[in-house]
Amino acid sequence: MTTPEVAGLAPELAGAKEGMGQKPVLSAGERFTSYDVEAFEVPGGREENWRFTPLKRLRGLHDGSASLTGKATVTVTGAEAETVGREDPRIGAGGVPADRVAAQAWSAFEKATVVTLDGTPDPVTITVEGPGAGVAAAGHLQLRTTTHAEATVLLEHRGSGTLADNLEIVLADASRLTVIVTEEWADDAVHVCAQHLSLGRDAVLKVVSVSLGGDLVRVSPTVTFRAPGGDVELVGLGYADAGQHLEQRLFVDHAVPQCKSNVLYKNALQGKDAHTVWIGDVLIQAAAENTETYESNRNLVLTEGARADSVPNLEIETGEIVSAGHASATGRFDDEQLFYLQSRGIDSEAARRLVVRAFFGEILQRIPLPDLRERLEAAIEAELAVTGV
Repeated sequence: MTTPEVAGLAPELAGAKEGMGQKPVLSAGERFTSYDVEAFEVPGGREENWRFTPLKRLRGLHDGSASLTGKATVTVTGAEAETVGREDPRIGAGGVPADRVAAQAWSAFEKATVVTLDGTPDPVTITVEGPGAGVAAAGHLQLRTTTHAEATVLLEHRGSGTLADNLEIVLADASRLTVIVTEEWADDAVHVCAQHLSLGRDAVLKVVSVSLGGDLVRVSPTVTFRAPGGDVELVGLGYADAGQHLEQRLFVDHAVPQCKSNVLYKNALQGKDAHTVWIGDVLIQAAAENTETYESNRNLVLTEGARADSVPNLEIETGEIVSAGHASATGRFDDEQLFYLQSRGIDSEAARRLVVRAFFGEILQRIPLPDLRERLEAAIEAELAVTGV
């Protein structure tokens, strides 16, 4: 059964599933969520939530044919980690799956890793190692803070294989957390992750996402505010090579008053069939007075044959807001910048590299770990050397 078109409805808000049937969705706040895999129809590729994703490359994660018998290894350094089952009352505090793959991962994981951050001064490092080439796995990780705690977490993804997982980040009242998430997979890896980000009263969350590796990486962050005063910043960068698919789908749900959100993602693409996707949905509900929000996506296409899709959506149900806006741009090198650099004796190749470094510099400078920042800068430099940009 197909979903009828709804006049004036943003494309990304149409066609969401409700129960086992199809129904036009008039608001992003009405999107369907469930822990039950069978409550979601198998995606066919024409649904708004899946139309940019190459389903054949998901290796069966979307239709249940994947055998999730492998295991992703989670290593935690700098904090105590607990291994729990889904019956633990803390599991699910971040949010509910909003697509079939997230629900599949939720129902398939055997043990979850819970890390409680109580204000440890040193950064906490969590490494997720893939299940191995030709193997698929489901996983579940929850990061949670205590009241008034401040912490920094580096969450690294690496290795081979196929992984579907849910990441919960649950902030207690008046806590502050910075999370740097890196996707540095091997070339064969497929990673589909649903991020559930939940903020308490006056909580502050900053998530910096860096996507460099993998064959296909699709990450879907959902932000919910449990009480007034929450402040979230989502920033990220992606560098897609030939044939690589990097996708970010975010939903920021302003349902309570006096909260802030700021979103900035930048992607660079090079090589045939390099593909990046950025979908940004921001909903300001009627009760969310005095909201401040802005989202922006910038894409730099370095070679022929690459494609960037960017769809920002802003839905406002109240006029009592402080500010709201969004922006999106996709283009090639800025000729004026190149001319300026070359006019000062810098050759064209070096000038192009400087432009790309400056393009990503705004994101990298928000990483508070100098050693990590230097390592990622070197990784981007290696990417630039692939095509001699």
